This record gives sequence, structure tokens and C-alpha cells, in this order.
Amino acid sequence: MIIDCHGHYTTAPEPHQSYRLGQINQLADPTLPAPSRGEIPDDAIRESIENNQLKLQRERGADLTLFSPRASAMGHHIGTGATSLDWSRACNDLIKRVTDLYPDNFAPVCQLPQSAGEALDDTVTELERCVNELGFVGCNLNPDPSGGQWNSPPLTDRYWYPVYEAMVELDVPAMIHVSASCNPNFHATGAHYINADTTAFMQFTQADLFADFPDIRFVIPHGGGAVPYHWGRYRGLADMLGKPLLSDHVMKNVYFDTCVYHQAGIDCLFEVIDTKNILFGSEMVGAVRGIDPETGHYFDDTKRYIDALDIDEHAKAAVFEHNVRRVYPRLDARLKAAGR
Repeated sequence: MIIDCHGHYTTAPEPHQSYRLGQINQLADPTLPAPSRGEIPDDAIRESIENNQLKLQRERGADLTLFSPRASAMGHHIGTGATSLDWSRACNDLIKRVTDLYPDNFAPVCQLPQSAGEALDDTVTELERCVNELGFVGCNLNPDPSGGQWNSPPLTDRYWYPVYEAMVELDVPAMIHVSASCNPNFHATGAHYINADTTAFMQFTQADLFADFPDIRFVIPHGGGAVPYHWGRYRGLADMLGKPLLSDHVMKNVYFDTCVYHQAGIDCLFEVIDTKNILFGSEMVGAVRGIDPETGHYFDDTKRYIDALDIDEHAKAAVFEHNVRRVYPRLDARLKAAGR
């Protein structure tokens, strides 16, 4: 079985986008009426999925995708915590409908309501709703809800502990995933995403979060940002900081996906990072959608790169399936209940 741990609903029907635009317009002009969610028929969802994610999933040979709302549209820097809560609930309810329509192809991962500087009560409540009531198997956590200004505490600060406590209690991992950048210095997918991945890993290295949460699990997407390429730097920094080896200090709780869009990058990832810490992911349909002129294949067809690796079938099976099921135990239970 091939499980893609990283997929987003980037093709949501127009009424969903209109609801968000209504939110933004009302923030600019409070005299406008509160927006309401537009009606989205099941057929509109089917059309948006079958011509995009499902079509590519089948063409590329994947079986199931962990599916979450569009990351760049989470927009935690827009409005207040109440704005973020309303938008997150709308996004998560739509993901639930997708996965109910296609239970064999998609499993739900939720967006969390966050707003820089505000308490995380709504964040925890929405996580509990999604997991306990809607059957979600994981969540996306934004380490920078300011949208590129980076004015929230580090991920290792006690500010985040209410979310971590809920994650452990619910036995769900979090993918560390920023949203859009409102800072012109940082292109969202080319800079902000990779910066956040790298920053999250360094924060984990500097602190001792996993002493407090030995069972918590985080997925750092996009191949771990700059970390595999600069692995010696981070090992050296851990040593300078008086920390244990990264294999003991961080990598019992942190995993990287394979959203790396060329063979040499995947080769480096697998040469540096232990296979048990790598989960198959494509981010499809996501940041890079075109065809690589050097290969004639889509950049984000990441399965091709793993197929080309000189590793044994046991290692490939771990990356394609077993590691994902281990990191997402609610997914594993869901699949076993379905006889998969």
C-alpha cells in the first residue's frame, strides 16, 4: 500500500473561496453583513477531486492521501482568533465531506485555528472536535501564525503546551506547516515554507521539549527544509549546545516527508536521514505543479524518485506505508477496520 502523508485541498469549489472573501471584506468594512457558507453540492466536490487529486493519485500509483485544507489559505494572520476559528471549521468540515465521499482514497487532517498572541483554547477545542467527532487522524500546526513576522514564541515554549497535551491525549501527530507570507522578503512556498521547516528543527534541537513529551510526534514537511543538506551543521550545533546526539535528542519524535522535487534531493535525504524517519509525501496538488523539462515528468511526482532509489523493498515499504501508519496510529486503526 502507498500512503501519501501530505496532500492539500487546493481545488476547493468556488463557494468555499467566496466565504473566505466575504470574511476578509467584512474585516475591511464591519458594516457588511456576516458572510455565510455557500452551498456546495456533493457533485461539485466530486468534480473538484476527480479531475485533480484523485486523477493524479491513480496515475501515479498511490492508494491513499492524508488530506488537509490548503495550507497557504489558512491565513492565520488575517483577522482575529474568531475569524480563524470560523474559517478553520469551514475548511475542516469540507475536508470531512471529501473523505466521506472517498473513504478509500483520502483520510482527514485538520487545520487549526490560530492567531498570533492569543490563547490556544480554540485551537485545542477544534482539534478535539475534529478527532473525537469527525474522525480526523492528524493536524497541521502553524509555528508562525503572524504570516512571516515570526512574533510567536518558539515551538518549545510552554505557550504551546496545551496543544501538545491534547495531541498526546488524542494520539495524533502534527505536521509543522506555515501558511501564506505577508512579508515580501519571504516567498511563501520558495522561502517561508523552507525557512519554517528549518527553524522548527533548530528550535527542537536547542530545547528539551521531548523530555516533557516523550511520545509526541511531529512531521516536518518539504524534506525537512535545509536540515538534511546541512546535517553536519545541526549535529555540530547540538554538540556545541551540550545536547545529546540528534538521533536521541530529536529524531525519536520528528519525521520528514519526501516533498523534494528532484532525484538528487531525494538521494541526499535518504543518504543522511534514517529510513524510519521518512514518510512518503508529494504535496500534490501543491506548491510545484509543472513538468520538469530535464525529465519530462511532473516535479511533484515524488514516487518516481523513491522508486529509483537503490534501497531494498523492505525500506521502500516502510517509507510508502509502514512509517506513516506508525506515526498516524488513528490512520492505522482506520485502515485495519476497513480490512486494509
